[in-house]
Amino acid sequence: MFPKRWFILLLSGLLAVSNAVGKEPTPAEQIRPTGVHTPADKADSESDSPIPKKSTKKKWTNRAAKSDEDASLGTLPNGVPVTKARSIMVINAQTGQILYEKNPDEFRAAASTQKLLTALIVSERGYLDQPVTVQQVDTLAEPVKLNIKPGDTYQRIDLLRALLVKSPNDVARCLARDYAGSVEAFAEIMNRRAQQLGAVHSHFVNPNGLPDPRQYSTARDLSLIARAAYANPTIRSIVCMPQYVFRFANGRTRELENTNKVLRRLPYCNGMKTGYTELAGHCLISSAARPGRDVIAVVLGDSKAGIWRDSAALLAWALWQG
Repeated sequence: MFPKRWFILLLSGLLAVSNAVGKEPTPAEQIRPTGVHTPADKADSESDSPIPKKSTKKKWTNRAAKSDEDASLGTLPNGVPVTKARSIMVINAQTGQILYEKNPDEFRAAASTQKLLTALIVSERGYLDQPVTVQQVDTLAEPVKLNIKPGDTYQRIDLLRALLVKSPNDVARCLARDYAGSVEAFAEIMNRRAQQLGAVHSHFVNPNGLPDPRQYSTARDLSLIARAAYANPTIRSIVCMPQYVFRFANGRTRELENTNKVLRRLPYCNGMKTGYTELAGHCLISSAARPGRDVIAVVLGDSKAGIWRDSAALLAWALWQG
């Protein structure tokens, strides 16, 4: 016979074992593969999330919308990218062959793309190392200005670089007045040079492209002007610059970033000129090259996001398939 004390201890031990065997483990005590969650865990994780479900969905939607801005709109049966621009002309810069056109003869405001003609006329005269002194009348331009001051003196080549890289309207007026004596006289020279290039459906009244009901051009005409500008070594050396450091007459410097975003996005893009007014919409004359092939795309009347997407797509198509 066991003493009564030992019998009580033995009975207590048997009852403890029985309770342990019959008890279900809690979720925290369960052992499962890493990364596998129970429905309860999933509910807990969503309820504890610092971002409510509604906010998460909105954030995703905005991100998707932004990516759609750069997404391709598809292609036409001949492989040409679909675009929403009003007028387009794509040409072989060497031969002048038309690779693609869309409303090429529709009269359009050219905005600052016509500064290519201004630059072509100035560069063709030469003497680009000669000084130009700014006059008060040159500064009467809005809205994009470099803020050159009356009495300041610059080399013509420095003003030409600023014009094509950053597109300041006061610089365009300064170069025009320096060349012809007045903006009006320079506009007459612009129209004569355009006619010589075959751009017979254009009329210009200022050197910078600011809105004027008497001023217009077409994608076809601008492609002819752009082809002549592309053949000019001085202009070619400038329009490919991603940025340019301009030194003011007082010694202050300012880095000017090229307004052509395609120039930074595509390694084979080598120019040329942007443009925008409310009337014209977003415009871009762009160029690109690969061994044995040079192309120019004129895109007028596009959207803010579409102008870069459409121009880049057209250049790529023209270089490799067109």
